[in-house]
Amino acid sequence: MDDGSADTEALVGSSREEVRSHLDSRNTATKFKVYKRRWFILFVLCLLNCSNAMSWLTFAPVADQTAQYLQVSLNLVNWLSLVYVVVAIFFSLITTWVLDTLGLRFSLIMGSWLNMLGAILRVIGMLNCIPEWAMFPMVMGGQTLCAFAQPLVIFAPTKLAALWFPDHQRATANMMASMANTVGLLLANIFSPMIISYTSTLFMLLLIYAIPAVVACFLATVGIRERHPPTPPSASMVTSSSEPFLQGMKLLLTNKAYMVLLVCFGSGIGVFTCFSTLLEQILCVKGYSNDFAGLCGAVAIVFGVLGAFLLGLYVDKTKKFTEVTKINMCLTSLGCSVFAVVSQLSEQKVIIGAVCAWFGFFGYSVYPIAMELGVECSYPVGEATSSGLIFVSGQIQAALYLLLLQALAKPMADSPLSVCVTGADANLSWTVANSFLPSPCHDSHHALHVWCGWLVH
Repeated sequence: MDDGSADTEALVGSSREEVRSHLDSRNTATKFKVYKRRWFILFVLCLLNCSNAMSWLTFAPVADQTAQYLQVSLNLVNWLSLVYVVVAIFFSLITTWVLDTLGLRFSLIMGSWLNMLGAILRVIGMLNCIPEWAMFPMVMGGQTLCAFAQPLVIFAPTKLAALWFPDHQRATANMMASMANTVGLLLANIFSPMIISYTSTLFMLLLIYAIPAVVACFLATVGIRERHPPTPPSASMVTSSSEPFLQGMKLLLTNKAYMVLLVCFGSGIGVFTCFSTLLEQILCVKGYSNDFAGLCGAVAIVFGVLGAFLLGLYVDKTKKFTEVTKINMCLTSLGCSVFAVVSQLSEQKVIIGAVCAWFGFFGYSVYPIAMELGVECSYPVGEATSSGLIFVSGQIQAALYLLLLQALAKPMADSPLSVCVTGADANLSWTVANSFLPSPCHDSHHALHVWCGWLVH
């Protein structure tokens, strides 16, 4: 619209709900339309997010076997997951500019190609004709390409929901696209130990994981043809022209509510990354098999998806973003503390499984809600910029937590319960490291409590 910039300036600092009310009263004659192809784009993004998450967590549930197959140390195997974190820290801000400037279509197609090429390179690295010394570098190269794809697809849900979906479907669409990433983690937790057990080789595992990456790339390249819909789906998109990137960053860094969310929810992302990456290594020392560790990760994710689905429906109707985020973060902090204790016990599968379910139901499920909340409280900054900065905060904290936890884990002279693969320097005591893990959770929910009180008043 011609006077969109004036409206944007007048509404800086307002929530999207206030913007919607303003636009509904001013633009009653505007025609809004939703398109069926929005569901196809959502499906492609879900498949892409799922595939990329599977690539990220491919090796974590079978870390000790991977160390044996590739003839490297366990710390180097952990870097196959940690490379996602490192790349995201340096590449995410560029990605937010790409999404908000070049558009959703370009980002999804570029992300799908990076993800596919990375998946294929990992498979090539396991071929018999490749020298043994070159296997790990090629697999790491493939992981790095997949890591470059991650920000392009993981920031896209809020952008897709805002561009293509009406207000009453926005939180649900964001939930579905975001939770697809979590489903990918679920599949990796289930299938990585299973495939390794049946095939005894990494080649088949990586080949199977390359299939959805290829399919997602084909569908994105051929099927997504528009940068945005011809007409807006709702009133809030009429003046949805985002602030310029640098101006948007300035607005975010001076937004008190957003900055507290940036720190506390970023801490939650860091804890979840540590949980997903180190779960198998923590449990195998206490006598729990890789299959059980994968099952625990899967249980956490299943309950996370269930919780996200219920929360998405609830928030779409009530718009109670702050209340839902506050309650879930507090309950996640409790689950984090309990896990630090029970993970040090042997022969307690039911209790550990129940704690993982709790952790997932209240922890994983709040991710799309908190991301949407970041968009809500930072209007008119672009969706990718507000989501991306939170994700960068999470990845920086994840890298710090992972490095610190690995430093706190000490080799065990005697580990009679361990089922970790011998020769992979996998018998580590995680007692001290697990004691540190609840600290970020506690700080996160305390900061959120203060922020919510400030926001209400």
